[in-house]
Amino acid sequence: MAHDIAALAVELTDMAEVDHQSAVHANSDDPAEQLAWRRLTARHGDRLGEIMDEYGWPTAELVGEEAARAAWLIAQHADRQLDVQRRALHLMQQAVSAGSAGPRELAFLRDRTLVNEGRKQVYGTQIAGVKGGSPIPWPCEEPERVDQLRAEVGIEPFDEYVAKFALS
Repeated sequence: MAHDIAALAVELTDMAEVDHQSAVHANSDDPAEQLAWRRLTARHGDRLGEIMDEYGWPTAELVGEEAARAAWLIAQHADRQLDVQRRALHLMQQAVSAGSAGPRELAFLRDRTLVNEGRKQVYGTQIAGVKGGSPIPWPCEEPERVDQLRAEVGIEPFDEYVAKFALS
């Protein structure tokens, strides 16, 4: 089993590395590059689904910090596989409740899943686009409470967060 877990950790971190290198193609003007990105994230989403079937949520205790973060990234990018995203969200919620996953990552995954379902996000982590150099978030359930909700899960205030996306 220990060998399987070590192999799983390597597999997850390798998938995240390929994901990271390919992410530039997500919004490419070249349809072939966009398609390659979609294929990659679908393949990774499918594999994450299999991993969750076998192990549940890959927590840091199980696979190590880096591989656990990799699993979260793969779930974040499974945008066209809502079933995978919803399962990851559910399993990650259980892991957070048990103290074996972080509420910050869970907040990002919750927002991503809500936006993919066509619903309003909670924490304002998902940016719809940039207008006049300013990032515009997808609509939020309680815009007036966003910074308070973000602080509760360890996310910086919205204005600091979007400053990273602003065109200088």
